[in-house]
This record gives sequence, structure tokens and C-alpha cells, in this order.
Amino acid sequence: MKKRVLRNNTKCVHAGNYYDNNSLGVNTPIFASTAHVFPNNQNEIRYPRAYNTLNQTTVVKKLCALEYGEEGLVFSSGMAAIATVLFTLLKQGDHAIFQSRLYGGTQQLINSELERFGIQKDYINSTNVSDYSNAIKKNTVLIYLESPTNPLLEIIDLKGIANLAKDHEILTIMDNTFATPINQNPLLHGIDIVIHSGTKYLNGHSDVCCGAVVSSRGLMDRIKLCAVNYGGVLDSHACYLLERGLKTLGLRIEQQNRNAFAIAEFLEAHPKVKKVYYPGLPTHPGHELAKNQMKCFGGMVSFELVCDFNAARKFAGNLEIIKPAVSLGGVESIMCFPAETSHALSTIS
Repeated sequence: MKKRVLRNNTKCVHAGNYYDNNSLGVNTPIFASTAHVFPNNQNEIRYPRAYNTLNQTTVVKKLCALEYGEEGLVFSSGMAAIATVLFTLLKQGDHAIFQSRLYGGTQQLINSELERFGIQKDYINSTNVSDYSNAIKKNTVLIYLESPTNPLLEIIDLKGIANLAKDHEILTIMDNTFATPINQNPLLHGIDIVIHSGTKYLNGHSDVCCGAVVSSRGLMDRIKLCAVNYGGVLDSHACYLLERGLKTLGLRIEQQNRNAFAIAEFLEAHPKVKKVYYPGLPTHPGHELAKNQMKCFGGMVSFELVCDFNAARKFAGNLEIIKPAVSLGGVESIMCFPAETSHALSTIS
């Protein structure tokens, strides 16, 4: 019998759902207990820090269905997910390659933590695969990417980087927060590990701080061992809210894609706008590549005004619907100045 292929909106609602035979509710209940009976029929020690409670595993199954991964984990923040993956895979004497224009928190982690553990790093200020190839050393272990990048929405060739890495037996990690699994699936392009700040689009309602990692079963087994030690676990109530947010992810992203494209076109034609960064615009240098590896171009738009910083701040304060705030991906329309917020501590060293 042919296996049924579910579309994204159906996956968002139904993939991984847990139905409780006692309550008969259609939603996954919140299992608040931190103590579970042992021994039991499964002979499994269930504990939140072991990442094996029902609220955790249920939301992970939904994420794996959306990202085409075998296994995953949910964390208490996107940075907990990123740090756990990096320190699972890197050890003293290793070398890692990072895209230069990453999320500010990721850069801060790289700059402040890797060196003191004896881990070498190089930033590549380029989207050319050849530049990453030239940076590979005998002790290079991984390449870490974002596409689109935060906040200038640069696009990099995922298949090109994945093929390069496989040729050198190097792992690839992709922060897919900006694209979401609705617009882009890095694992299908050969990337090894996908990370999300679930605080953003996955939850989508600006009320949960969380992170997620999805990959192959073998890599996730390694990552889980470190995750249990580091303890960056997501509690059952937050898992429930994340699962609830995921049910509308496809519908939200479709509308946010349309809104962002309309705003980008409007801004590009405005005389007071100096430059617009949006991969959906034909003028974007990564537009053709984005068309090939993304299903749509996302809900993020970055732009520069023809004015100084104080005038730009006044502009933001005068907006009626869009509010100056930190974060992204919620149902609200918000904007921020990355230099003062997300990237304030991200000076590349």
C-alpha cells in the first residue's frame, strides 16, 4: 500500500499528536509530573532532563515531520540548542568554520567560549562555496551556517556547502530560524543538523522561549548525551504551547510571506529608503539561489533609510501598527535595530 504523503499544514496539525485514552481530548494533555513510576512496562526511566517525557517527544515528532529528520530535541532556548550542538561536536584542538554574519547571540557564544576550550575558529565573510573550501584545515570538524542570515538575509548555496563538507568528512549545521521548515528544509539539501530558535516562528505567539534541533538518529544520539548533562530542557507547559503554536505554523508563514514581499516591494520603490534586503526581490544578489532552495522567501525584511540614526529611531517610534521590540516571528508586526539589540555584542574577532 502506498504511504500517504502529508502536506505541511496537515503535518502541523496532526503529526506526532498524542491522544490520551482516559480524557479522550483531541489535544495533547500537559503532563506536569517530574516523577514517573519505575520500573514500568517500557523499562524506561522517564524524567524531563532525559528529554523523554510525552510533552517533549510529541512536539519533537511534529518538528521531525516538518524538517524531514529522524530524531530531535527541544530546549529551553535557541542558544541552549546551539551551545549543546557545538560542544557535542567540538573538542580541544578542533577547528570550526562559521559564516560571518550570524545571529549576534551565536557570535557572542563563539567569541567568548570556543577559545577558552582550545577550539580554533574562522569566520568566512562570503557566500561563495570556494571561500569555505579554502578555509578547511586538517582539523576542521564542522561548518556552521544561516540562510537567510540574521539580519541582512544573505543566501548561501546549501547543496554546495553540503557536498563540500561531505567530500572532506565535515559536518554541517544550519540555523533555519529565519526560513522555517515551511520555506526551507536544509536536511533535504544535504545539511546534517538543523537548529531553530523556536521562540520565533515555531511558537509564533511571542510567549515561549525555546529551541530545537533535528537531525539523523545517529547524530541526535550523540547530541542527547551532552544535552542530558547540560540540562537545557524545555518544561511540559512550554512544550504544550510550542505544540499549539506549531499547529498554525503553515498558515501563519504563508500569510507572513505575502506580507513581507508586499512590504519589501513598497520599500524598494520609496525615495526615503536607501536599500532593501529581501531574497524575494529580483534585485537581491541571492534571489536566483533562494528560488532554487527555498519554497518561499520568508517573513523578514531588512532595510536602510536615507537618514541618520536619530531620524531612523524617530521613524520607528512614529509607526502606528508596527512596534519597536526585540525578537521576531510572532503574529505581531515588530521591528528592531540589530546594532542595539540582537547584534550589540557580536563584534567578530
